[in-house]
Amino acid sequence: MPRAVSGLPFDDIRNLVATMPGPDEAARAAAAARQGELVKPPGALGRLEAIAIDIAGWQGRAIPVVNRPTVAVFAATHGVASRGVSPYPPEVTKQMVATFTAGKAAVNQICGVFGAGLRVFDLALDLPSPDIVVEDALTEAECAATMAFGMEALAGEPDLLCLGEMGIGNTTVAAAIFHGLYGGQAEEWVGPGTGSTGETLARKVEAVRAAVARASGHLDDPLEVLRKLGGREVAAMAGAILAARMQRVPVVLDGYVVTAAAAVLRAMDEHALDHCFAGHVSAEPAHRRVLERLGLEPLLDLGMRLGEGSGAALSIGVIKSALACHSGMATFAEAGVADA
Repeated sequence: MPRAVSGLPFDDIRNLVATMPGPDEAARAAAAARQGELVKPPGALGRLEAIAIDIAGWQGRAIPVVNRPTVAVFAATHGVASRGVSPYPPEVTKQMVATFTAGKAAVNQICGVFGAGLRVFDLALDLPSPDIVVEDALTEAECAATMAFGMEALAGEPDLLCLGEMGIGNTTVAAAIFHGLYGGQAEEWVGPGTGSTGETLARKVEAVRAAVARASGHLDDPLEVLRKLGGREVAAMAGAILAARMQRVPVVLDGYVVTAAAAVLRAMDEHALDHCFAGHVSAEPAHRRVLERLGLEPLLDLGMRLGEGSGAALSIGVIKSALACHSGMATFAEAGVADA
């Protein structure tokens, strides 16, 4: 991965974004040609065909494989949670990380079904990021360093990276990022998250409104939006998405919070998410609108809103099925079936 030397940490991130590789078009063409030869009507497998072709382009081979899928869950704590924006107390974040480690969360079970590895990244859980209503979440150096830490999700050389998160208060942070990037009213981006209703939801809306107002004047720079309004897990996931692109590893995004990290990169470069799939559309009301802005069509729509990478992990089954059909089906010639 190219590294730039600069006096400003964000300049190194911008350099990586500017040098992102594209897919192997020859491999894409070869995969598309194979799809045309398989024993089925053209287009009969719908999006499964496009999935196989896309992954072929990123892996640089006509018949791609996913043998080492990894789900990376990034966990962080947030100062804004002290404002009562969630029905759950902040300590639930640490408790859930312990549940992941014990193999007892939903994402553990889904990973087991599809043979995916699970890595959980503890981002200083005992040190909440500052309350974004009154203070920036991160300094530039902290944000860049956290993005670099997120790049460690690629250390095990996965051939498919699924991203998830855990952090009480982080749908508030995600809503603030979307409000900062896309404008509109705070209410348009704030949803129930883990179950916020009534006064809790009203506090959440007000926190997002106030945080974005405080950051006004810096909203034209996506990295500034990230550091002022985000949190450690969001920065780390942005780094993981970028590192995967540099290594041409396809990425599956989970829900609302994960797409906040993706949106920062997409705002920097319209092609930054070309290697990404939306694993699902969550029940968070604004998630579908966000995916439309990002140009991503979800693989699944099951009304899930759990987070922790569960929707992304579940989509591994769809992706593996797409590749199994692509590699294992007979061609018309091999099957002795007359082509149209």
